[in-house]
Amino acid sequence: MAYPVTVIDGDGIGREIVPATMRVVDATGVSVEWEEKLAGELAVEQLGEAVPDETVASIRKNKVAIKGPLTNLVARGWASPNVTLRSKLGLFAQVRRARTFEGVPSPYRGVDVVVVREATEDTYAGVEQWVGPDASIAIKFVTRATAENVARFSMNYARKTGRRKITVAHKANILKLTDGLFLQSARNVGKEFPELTVNDHMIDNIAYQLVKNPREYDIILAPNIYGDILADLTAGVVGSLGLGFGGNFGPDIALFEAVHGTAPGRAGKGIANPIAMILSGAMMLTHLGETAAASSIERAIEAVLKEGKVLTSDLGGRATTKEITEAIIAAMR
Repeated sequence: MAYPVTVIDGDGIGREIVPATMRVVDATGVSVEWEEKLAGELAVEQLGEAVPDETVASIRKNKVAIKGPLTNLVARGWASPNVTLRSKLGLFAQVRRARTFEGVPSPYRGVDVVVVREATEDTYAGVEQWVGPDASIAIKFVTRATAENVARFSMNYARKTGRRKITVAHKANILKLTDGLFLQSARNVGKEFPELTVNDHMIDNIAYQLVKNPREYDIILAPNIYGDILADLTAGVVGSLGLGFGGNFGPDIALFEAVHGTAPGRAGKGIANPIAMILSGAMMLTHLGETAAASSIERAIEAVLKEGKVLTSDLGGRATTKEITEAIIAAMR
């Protein structure tokens, strides 16, 4: 029986790296029934809305989706498609993983960090208002229920994936009510997981330590805005934004995506690095219970990167998207 999965190519390089990911997933032998839908810039052009109802309905039906990066259309009068999808689908937890690969230049070895980001509250919820003609404010809000949900998710994720430590990111010394509530909620939930180490660091200290000693961290649990920044920082630590991958999770829906954006300067040239998107596809297979297939993809990527003969330009090579995709598929055999 095939797994039904909603697939959204997205914008920019998404239209090249998502089809590449579909090829790699299909090459594992796992049967996936891809249901293609639109969101983002192309959806506005063809259907007149950034996140069409039929796309949301497809994801709700299938429970699993994978998507490419989406253009931020706020300046054109549309709410962020990414925020809209998370809001409509109840995706409160965002997982971003960054790991080092032999063959990819990085000052570090043996780094494998997961950032779990609360994805619906904080200032990134976009609640802003003017205060007179010359000042504006953004509302930072945290609720106990959501903070506990994302903390419990992160600890269950640690339990399922064999990780042992959760570090809570915060600035509760200054933001005593909002970040304080987030930290308190995580500490309370941590009592349900006695086998895990749950500690906390202030966000500025985490940024420093990620540069000095990134192996200090296993899973970082963060409020919305901190988690967004840390996801890019950890990708840079391991050598390339093109290697950052992950997914968004709600009570019964999972949507997988790469960390990077649409990269319009590379779009349409056939040179985009698909590895982050492919690794997101492997994470999707793990979510579906197809762990052997997911492992085969990761091992193939490890082999291709270690060999260093077929690399895209961001990794120091000259390979096209098609060439590195074919090299990964060949390494799986």
